[in-house]
Amino acid sequence: MDEIEVEAVDSLDPGVVSDTAEYVLYGGKGGVGKTTMAAATALASANDGTATLVVSTDPAHSLSDTLEFDVPSRPAKVREDSPLWAVEIDPDDALSQAGMFGQDGGFAGGLDELLGGAGGAGDDGAMMPGADEAAAVQLLLEYMDDERFDRVVVDTAPTGHTLRLLELPEVLDSMVGRMMQMRDRFGGMMDGLTGMFGQGDDEDEQAGFGNLDAVEERVERLRDVLTDPTRTDFRVVLVPEEMSVLEAQRLTDRLDEFGVPVGTVVVNRVMEPLADAADVPGDAFVAPNHEDCEFCARRWDVQQAALADAQDLFRDYDVKRVPLLADEVRGERPLRVVAACLD
Repeated sequence: MDEIEVEAVDSLDPGVVSDTAEYVLYGGKGGVGKTTMAAATALASANDGTATLVVSTDPAHSLSDTLEFDVPSRPAKVREDSPLWAVEIDPDDALSQAGMFGQDGGFAGGLDELLGGAGGAGDDGAMMPGADEAAAVQLLLEYMDDERFDRVVVDTAPTGHTLRLLELPEVLDSMVGRMMQMRDRFGGMMDGLTGMFGQGDDEDEQAGFGNLDAVEERVERLRDVLTDPTRTDFRVVLVPEEMSVLEAQRLTDRLDEFGVPVGTVVVNRVMEPLADAADVPGDAFVAPNHEDCEFCARRWDVQQAALADAQDLFRDYDVKRVPLLADEVRGERPLRVVAACLD
């Protein structure tokens, strides 16, 4: 950044609006800038004095690069002078802690054997489908309940993973319900099935079935949080291209089916002057040259068509535009600029 850009950035005081939700989740296809938006929102929230945790659930983490801070798999303070924490959820680490699953992703207490081995690790070591998402959910709930944080901002995995995460409460609810029915129906016969549970004593039975009530409670709590518009705001991120707009529409439709409130749609990397989206001097930042650059002009035509579609499709949402910046968005100064566009 040159001197005038640095002065313009330092003059910004981006925060978050007073009614911003307790939980802010960013979703969308891969590569649209979810991590950038989550980091910028969390930084602005912390700058307002709100104790904020930014969480990455994307297995391909880039939060460390964006914040220019080595983000660990447990919440860590990014800077001592700011109430900003960050964590990148590690799937293997999450599985090792999850009370419902063993370290290999199978059901604890041998329940995978009771269910015929279809859900457990098996001889080939394959993980139970959804085990990593389930383990991540448990850690995410733990962080949401952490009294150290007044706001939690989540950088979700790409669309397909996010939808599986959102489907997980229903999947687990059905699975746990069937298992609890088995417990109630066959509880008196457990003594005759002790071989399926290792040593077969009360402790093993508790390990196998005793935590199902707690799991079901977590599932219900996650559902309640995600569908409460007073607590959760799911923000969909896209870029101004037709395919991205269509995928974002599919995501908002699916979120609506789940009852997850979407309040904001963010269109990222728009080839327009930064001054059109944020309160900065018009000559402080490099802007695309649509007049003398044929490439810029043609890309702008493509983007304008996509922007028109987005404005029409998402007219019921708060649509934010984040211009394409000449510099890479890494570190506090560029993130402050992005946060100003989201304000």
